[in-house]
Amino acid sequence: METVLINGAWRPARSVGTFQAENPATAETLPEKYPISDWADVDAALDAAAAAFAKLLDLPAQRRAEFLQAYADRLAANADPICAAANLETGYPVSPRLKDVELPRTINQLRQAAAAAVDPAWRLPVIDEKNNIRSVLEPLGPVAVFGPNNFPLAFNGVSGGDFAAAIAAGNPVIAKAHSSHPTTCRLLAECAQAAATATGMPPGTVQLLFGLRREDGTRLVADPRLGAATFTGSRAAGMKLKAAADAVGKPIFLEMSSVNPVVILPGALAERAEEVATELTTSALMGTGQFCTNPGLVFLVAGAATESFIAALARRYASAPCGTLLGRGTREGLLAGIQALIAAGASVVTGHQPVNRPGYAWANTLLRVSGAQFLQSPAALQTEAFGNATLVVVVADEAELIRALACCEGNLTGCVYSAKDGRDDAVYDAVARVLRPRVGRLLNDKMPTGVAVSPAMNHGGPFPATGHPHFTAVGIPAALRRFTRLACYDNVRPQRLPAILRGTKA
Repeated sequence: METVLINGAWRPARSVGTFQAENPATAETLPEKYPISDWADVDAALDAAAAAFAKLLDLPAQRRAEFLQAYADRLAANADPICAAANLETGYPVSPRLKDVELPRTINQLRQAAAAAVDPAWRLPVIDEKNNIRSVLEPLGPVAVFGPNNFPLAFNGVSGGDFAAAIAAGNPVIAKAHSSHPTTCRLLAECAQAAATATGMPPGTVQLLFGLRREDGTRLVADPRLGAATFTGSRAAGMKLKAAADAVGKPIFLEMSSVNPVVILPGALAERAEEVATELTTSALMGTGQFCTNPGLVFLVAGAATESFIAALARRYASAPCGTLLGRGTREGLLAGIQALIAAGASVVTGHQPVNRPGYAWANTLLRVSGAQFLQSPAALQTEAFGNATLVVVVADEAELIRALACCEGNLTGCVYSAKDGRDDAVYDAVARVLRPRVGRLLNDKMPTGVAVSPAMNHGGPFPATGHPHFTAVGIPAALRRFTRLACYDNVRPQRLPAILRGTKA
């Protein structure tokens, strides 16, 4: 399938080569070949997106809502082939992961975005009648979306939350397929383009490129025809794109690296150690640890209860099945992360060894380090080991816990488990005061792996979890505001104002 979706049609790519995905459960190369586009394809997509944006400005919001609803309907109707392709390319089970959880979430967020598209409230219109000045959020321009490997549907560049938010806000999307699941991306894009045609959306509203040279990716995010870009993936790749976009002042919204610290206070261990151990194991190993909110760093206060807890955790890790990693690169990245933690002083409690099974896998790994060691090398001991690996930090006392948390980088989430009878309340307050500014979402007595599509959700956080702490990638309508600019109208005649600004302020 050496074609790309540009300006409303699938056409032969002007490519510099091809690539093939692998089935990570078997490590076998899949037969379909996909193109690595030359800049000529990118250039054509940018021209088409710019033309589509100009037309979208004149279309009613209801049209965007109709498109998003029609797209959601097509995804539901094509659930079987989409989930079958995603299963082959990621190793995730069709049921329950893909068909029962991730695809319904994808459909739901498209429908939520459709509802937001026709609700003017999120655009924050402000009318100052006395000075005859008005302002409102307006679409920013074409958006390039680089999707991740770990959510082939719900965060996909051509179907995920960034896509839905950008379209709902009035912007066309140029999606970059992830190289680990190109067939899934193609099937999604076929549904999207069919919905766009059926609802009369401008050509170029939805476009898909499969592979890009690195220099063309950085050139894309800096192009003057682009309004903004989004990226979900590794810190190394994200920082290169950020540097290119920053050099020309182009907005780019990044989700890069997060170890999501979990603090388990002594009272919680005394009350329900077995329950917490089970919850932590489930969360840390869910999806083979390949969640952006995976709890990769756990803080405990030294003592007999902590040693018993670590032993119980190790037993659970050792006995739990080892899931499939998303590919060769994911396994290499996981091993590099574990080795970096060991080099910084961590010791292996269990795991960190090959698994005798086909495909890409590694033993569930639990590591530990003292609080003193963590304070000596906090940056190195926060290296992300993306996958089924967890580092436990055993601090000497509550004072050392606070010092260690003060060294934490920015994260998507931070979690504190505390006693239900109130004995941890004082230390909870101290912990939360330090942890709160370092995380986008603070949880209490709950693991962080669930990310609800809720208006109140913040799936963001301080750097390096994201590129900007003010925005969320999940949660409608807040996610839409990333793809807008603040437009101000000063003394503009009423008939020349956008309809949303012609009314009288209540």
